[in-house]
Amino acid sequence: MSDRYNSDFPTSGRHFRGATQHWRGSQKFRVRCSLALAKRLGRVSIDLSSLSARSWRARYIFVGIYVLRLPVASHVPLTFSRVLNAVGDSLRRHPRRITGSLAVLLLGTGVTAFGVAPLAPDAADLPVRQVLEAIEPLAPQAAKAQAEALADFGFKLFRTEATRSSDTAASLLRRLNLDDAAADAFLRSDRNAQLILAGQPGKNVTVEASDTQQLLKLSMRWATDDEQQFQRLVIERSSSAGSARFTSRIETAPYTRSARLASATIETTLFAAIDDARMPDGVGVQMAEIFSTDIDFRRALRKGDRFNVVYETLEADGETMRAGRVLSAEFVNGGKTFQAMWFQPPGQDASGAPHKGGYYTLDGQSLRRSFLSSPVEFSRISSGFSMRFHPVLQTWRAHNGTDFAATTGTPARTVGDGVVEFAGVQNGFGNVVFVKHRNNMETVYAHLSKINVQVGQSVNQGQTIGLVGSSGWATGPHLHFEVRINGVQQDPMAIARQSDVVPVPAAALPQFRQLANGFRNQLQAAATIDQTRAE
Repeated sequence: MSDRYNSDFPTSGRHFRGATQHWRGSQKFRVRCSLALAKRLGRVSIDLSSLSARSWRARYIFVGIYVLRLPVASHVPLTFSRVLNAVGDSLRRHPRRITGSLAVLLLGTGVTAFGVAPLAPDAADLPVRQVLEAIEPLAPQAAKAQAEALADFGFKLFRTEATRSSDTAASLLRRLNLDDAAADAFLRSDRNAQLILAGQPGKNVTVEASDTQQLLKLSMRWATDDEQQFQRLVIERSSSAGSARFTSRIETAPYTRSARLASATIETTLFAAIDDARMPDGVGVQMAEIFSTDIDFRRALRKGDRFNVVYETLEADGETMRAGRVLSAEFVNGGKTFQAMWFQPPGQDASGAPHKGGYYTLDGQSLRRSFLSSPVEFSRISSGFSMRFHPVLQTWRAHNGTDFAATTGTPARTVGDGVVEFAGVQNGFGNVVFVKHRNNMETVYAHLSKINVQVGQSVNQGQTIGLVGSSGWATGPHLHFEVRINGVQQDPMAIARQSDVVPVPAAALPQFRQLANGFRNQLQAAATIDQTRAE
């Protein structure tokens, strides 16, 4: 039987005989042909039936650049099926060689194709378009005007710095990158300009300077007792070129109000959580006041309690000056949720005065009581309503009141509407104020450093009647507070919780419900802030 098989054999008998003589010396080998020999390998058609042991004892086959030995005895005649079986057995024995050979062949083919294939059309075949434009020469006068404008061009620089306790006019100007002796002299001599370094440090000073580091304009803002307006100091250089004259003025402008959302979880104290949330302390004080009748912030706070709040900020020329009113708040204490929102009913009351605003739950219940639970803003209680060892008399006796620890000068406020019955000095109370309320109730504010009211004066809930001090029998600054009914001392905290609730007018309920829905959405949005921070 005569089978024809296309295999890779040398086209030259001389090269083939030389290779077979080298191969006969070993039974197991791997011979890699040189590139010169591989180039000469070609595909030839041979008659396998004519091959015999004598004509070709060494039985090998070329695969790429590798030579594989055929596992067929030399005395066995070669047939097409035996060659295929032998080639398959060799491929199983030498897979890495065959894979490498094929990779080299494919890579060479790919590189050749890449080098031959054009990447872009021939530039000679691209269309050519000629564009002609007439350019008019610049007139001499126009060229001169442009040159003069460029010569007179100057840019302005802006910078803001906070004042320091060790600042002088010169050191402040140096930090602002100004080199202006005339401005230094004006800041030291002008009465209005001296307000920059007077008082507490930390005031933000904004300057507008020229490219030669000369002061053009200086401004500084500060808050006042008025919650509607702020004051601004403005210093300007004269408009004439190269002038060293400055003018100063103090302006009054209204605040710009904006709302902010905040949220925090209590780990240690209320104010530590407020600091972590970067909120003003005044917001925490307001929250303690809002929920004072429901939460004992001095004793009942627990780790894991959380709050969400929406509050106002008062801004002056884009700078936040102070915190405004808390608009809505939510506090979770011991797993119980308390909510509140600010609402001022429209219209006027029976006396013709505008309705007073207050805080209400989101379902319409007023949080305002006829009596406050504390005569000072949120502070630590040093002594409650109980028996105690008197620090001055050195005896155990009943303490019929509550002592609120506070620094000297802290405002003391009346807990409810009433009339001043006594204001002066009395025995161990020192400077003391007695306020008469309805239903035979009387409140006492003792150890004051200053009294701000007179006998017979009508006072409203929350009005400042004096300042905390240590007059009388006191070992340190604090406010002694008492509540008396028919002359008998009562627990102030219990009286506050039992006081009447001031209801919201029925006519204002539709408007209230509309606002409550908006505040509810804002509190939900504020809750996501703390969750995002935790993640």
